[in-house]
Amino acid sequence: MPVSSVEELIPVLQTAIGPVILISGIGLLLLTMTNRLGRVIDRARGLSAELLTADDAARARIERQLDILWSRARMIRLSISLAAISALCAALLVIVLFGTALVSAGSTWLVAGLFAACMASLIASLLVFLHDINKSLAALRLELEGARPPGWR
Repeated sequence: MPVSSVEELIPVLQTAIGPVILISGIGLLLLTMTNRLGRVIDRARGLSAELLTADDAARARIERQLDILWSRARMIRLSISLAAISALCAALLVIVLFGTALVSAGSTWLVAGLFAACMASLIASLLVFLHDINKSLAALRLELEGARPPGWR
């Protein structure tokens, strides 16, 4: 039997709050990731400018850094894409919850599948993001290589 009153819709609203909060959290995560991507792009542009006037030793170091930055930018892009897919799955989940309540259709598998897709995408996004963070240390190591005094570890 379809939902016919506001009182019958309240449990659906309560169920939909979880995915809506998840969308908000993913939005903040996306903000962090896009800021990180912007910093990688800015750093790559700065190194590209340095590359024009660098000597051979510095050129090799800058090129290695640019390779790492390119790899990191691609990882962050993948992480952003996966987080966005997760938010889209959560939004679809809210729509399906309301749609099935309105027409009183049994969609347990669809709801469970959307939730699982949302969580799997979010987990994958966070794993890629963690990989980027670890990769940033490799870039830092290269940057410090030219600046450290002899014997420094």
